[in-house]
Amino acid sequence: MGGRYHLNTHHLDFNLKVLETFGMEEFIGVVKHELCHYHLHLSGGGYQHKDADFKRLLKQVGGSRYVQSLKPKDQSKLTGCISANSAKIRFIEKRRFNTARYVCGQCKGKLVLKGERVEM
Repeated sequence: MGGRYHLNTHHLDFNLKVLETFGMEEFIGVVKHELCHYHLHLSGGGYQHKDADFKRLLKQVGGSRYVQSLKPKDQSKLTGCISANSAKIRFIEKRRFNTARYVCGQCKGKLVLKGERVEM
């Protein structure tokens, strides 16, 4: 996240890691982005990302639509191998979840974690 506009207080927050990581040009794009939210909200225009007013103004001022990811590219995700015994289906979970709370979608059997969660 590069910045944030608070609707109630009209305060603007900026993530200085964007400046440190990507430089002044990217940071200025984030500032313009948040100022577009600010201006359109106070003037009664469409200030949300999905609104045409916001997209149009952002393009006019040259603000950035998205900030580059601050996460390292080699950061691995934790996944695990889950299976349902009666359906004999195995899948790799993309997100951790509590296997005790869910059942298999095909056989309604209990989900079992096979092995340990591994980094991928």
